[in-house]
Amino acid sequence: MKRIIYIMLLAGYVPFFSCTKDFLDNTDKTQLTDEMQWSTEGDADIFLNDIYGSLPNYWNQPENLDNFTDDNDAGFYYTSYNWKQGIVSPAGTDYTVWGGITGSGDLTNWPATFTAVRKCNTFMAKVQAYAANFSDAWRERRLDEVRFLRAFFYSELWMHLGGLPIITNVPDRNTGDSSQLYYPRSTFAQTVDFITNDLDTVILNAHLAVKYNRGDADAGRATLGAALALKGWIQLYAASPAFNAAQPAAGADPHHVAGYGQFDGNRWAAAAATFRQFLDQFGNGHPYGLFSDLSALWYEANEYNSEMIWDRQVVAVTMGSSFEQYGGPVWINGAYYTWGNYNPTQELIDQFQMANGKSIQDPASGYNPQRPYIGREPRFYQWIVYDGAPYKMDWMDKQDTIYTRIDKVRPSKNQIDFGTDDVSNTGYYFKKRLNPLVRPGGGTISGANFIYYRYAEVLLGYAEAQNEAVGPDASVYSAMNQLRARAGLPDLPAALNQDGMRTAIHQERRVELCFENKRFYDLIRWKTAEQLLIHDRHGMKISNSIPANNSGVWQYEVVPLNHPHVFLQKMYLNPIPQDVIDRNSRIVQNPGY
Repeated sequence: MKRIIYIMLLAGYVPFFSCTKDFLDNTDKTQLTDEMQWSTEGDADIFLNDIYGSLPNYWNQPENLDNFTDDNDAGFYYTSYNWKQGIVSPAGTDYTVWGGITGSGDLTNWPATFTAVRKCNTFMAKVQAYAANFSDAWRERRLDEVRFLRAFFYSELWMHLGGLPIITNVPDRNTGDSSQLYYPRSTFAQTVDFITNDLDTVILNAHLAVKYNRGDADAGRATLGAALALKGWIQLYAASPAFNAAQPAAGADPHHVAGYGQFDGNRWAAAAATFRQFLDQFGNGHPYGLFSDLSALWYEANEYNSEMIWDRQVVAVTMGSSFEQYGGPVWINGAYYTWGNYNPTQELIDQFQMANGKSIQDPASGYNPQRPYIGREPRFYQWIVYDGAPYKMDWMDKQDTIYTRIDKVRPSKNQIDFGTDDVSNTGYYFKKRLNPLVRPGGGTISGANFIYYRYAEVLLGYAEAQNEAVGPDASVYSAMNQLRARAGLPDLPAALNQDGMRTAIHQERRVELCFENKRFYDLIRWKTAEQLLIHDRHGMKISNSIPANNSGVWQYEVVPLNHPHVFLQKMYLNPIPQDVIDRNSRIVQNPGY
């Protein structure tokens, strides 16, 4: 999408690119009528740009979904801290990240989602009503863009709440018919079908481009690639154990809003078929494929690279990203820079394999627990800041070395202290996705786009769905080994059984997609949150055996963080806001609330 449109819209300008009246005619443009709004393609595009502007910008919040998982240790003042104590209530109306009880932040924002859905429905109704003002090609493209956007908005809320009211028209409050205003929740299955049917329409129409590249005027708009990838993910999520069962993970579900209510193995096969379609039609570099430089995949200069499928455009300063303020080392070259919010746990660190492709638990891996950062796989060094790690971003005038050890001789300001300040309590920071050009603390000055879905997820999604449907055939190995090769790892061992391949896929997803808002959804859909989110997490305490002068040896000790976790069955879904139910008695609550 042309970024100038975003900029003008956010600045409050409402440009009109076409006018049939004489320029001396003093038409009052402060009162925008339908005839004016939908008179030309340019005018209608202004409305559509506002819908694109409703896409969530997950860069600009100090808490993301990884805070709700076992991969990150977050601050006590965030909503995730309450959520991990089981404090989540339908009564919550605070959708910010600051200690709310609504669930996982604005991802469960019912009012914002259905405002965006209403905009989508309005656009489609008006474009069809004023069809004579638009070319057939423009109308077909724009309607499919909005079908995709509506499916995306629905999908974001559905993953957290289950079945949703399906609204495809613009309710008329003047009819006196309450059914036009108060919709019941559709079942889980009906909601899945609605989302995927919208996406199927987009895919079958084929009016949209398959992909856009950096510099294209329409970069940022919906594509066929985005529609097919999103459909595959929705099917994968729905086919997973938390929902594809006689009783969903959240508990007894008489209204069938929390899951299917029965198991069907064909759901795995359907997801695999969608991902296979993507790989066959658009994959292997035609035009989507794995980007060669994994460490630079998110850089602003590499936007719309071969791996990027669906993103949200960001423009530095005007509608920029402040992500760099929140993550990375707190102290850099002696100066305070970041909030240190994203601190990998020891549990995540231990998932990174050795360079030889073996797990650190494998006696043949060569792993030494007293030299734990030697000989690890390339992604560890690309993404994790560990004790003694060199740290140099482009904005820095000189390289720093980050020390998190407890050193009484040469203390570091990044030294682990298990306190409530910004310094990491785990002994680690991350640098994945940080814009190397941006000095932290400058506000929304990064222009790097936020990537919702990338090609690696298509490979992982296909491998998982195909393995569950038929077992670890050659195509599953191919998908997994493509990812491992890009990561600098050898192929998976041959002759894995289905369980062994499942373990490998789960491990690869955790590492490859770490700190991308993906782990939370995997824990939920795999129905493993009840085993993994009830335990304290760990960090790495490093100290010298003779601390007075450091003449001893440096000792590495895995220590608990003393941050207790609770996960209740009902937490597989978040609650429907009580104020929604109070306004609409046809809305039923999720199990357990």
